[in-house]
Amino acid sequence: MGSIWPERVLAELRLPSPLVRLADDRLTRHGLSLMVKRDDLIHPELPGNKWRKLQHNLAAALATGQRTLLTFGGAYSGHLRATAAAGHHLGLTTIGVVRGEERLPLNPSLARAAEFGMRLTYLDRTAYRAKTEPAVLDALRERWGDFYLLPEGGSNAAAVLGCAELPGEIDEPYDVVCCPCGTGGTLAGIAAGLPPGPRALGFAVLRGASFLDADVERLQREAYGSGSANWSIEQDFHFGGYARTTPELAAFADDFTARHGITLDRVYTAKMMYGIYALAGRGAFPAGTRIIAVLTG
Repeated sequence: MGSIWPERVLAELRLPSPLVRLADDRLTRHGLSLMVKRDDLIHPELPGNKWRKLQHNLAAALATGQRTLLTFGGAYSGHLRATAAAGHHLGLTTIGVVRGEERLPLNPSLARAAEFGMRLTYLDRTAYRAKTEPAVLDALRERWGDFYLLPEGGSNAAAVLGCAELPGEIDEPYDVVCCPCGTGGTLAGIAAGLPPGPRALGFAVLRGASFLDADVERLQREAYGSGSANWSIEQDFHFGGYARTTPELAAFADDFTARHGITLDRVYTAKMMYGIYALAGRGAFPAGTRIIAVLTG
């Protein structure tokens, strides 16, 4: 893994990512314990599941001699920003296909991607929904030349292999590993990498994301030839949809930071953590359950 990266990147890398135990009476009163896997601290420019999803993809691109990466994302995509950073450090050309119309000035996420040298292009929402169709990809190749294709969110078989390495870093006993779900790659990998006994629980951050079940199954089949039955997805904690929030979620996240000194982003990890506490209050976890929550960065 380390051989493709320059020393300046490896010097800032924190693997295994820290595992921190939290004391919280809202969980202990139900007989539950919680640890957080601080994947958000893996690397300042390639945090969390971004590092795990990209590492095998980047190695594959370099092994084939490909020097251009093209990928997709929304206007606030952390995946676009991380891909741009990775390309910058490895001397690769990066192209980001953004959902929607161009809006100037660029928001901080896209501005940072551009600073790393990513070339930004845009697809209207209708065209973006067809982004995996041959006609759309052919048009992109005609414009940009040949490229190594990274799907939206970086979720493909290579990403699953990277995320499957996470459970092997955990040296404490546990029963369930929780993670937020956008495209399903992180959950597919974590579940595939679990030892016998524990299960994985995803929290969908999109509204109407029942399609994620099929996507997780497909990703596991593509990576390993078969799926696993040790995972499930909660669909009730999206708070209105992707990148949407409510005063209730914001208040929960602020209170969590005040209690534990850990900042939760509103798009992904705050929704997961809110869901964990809500399920605990409903008695969804048996007493004695040891929970690990992955802060995906």
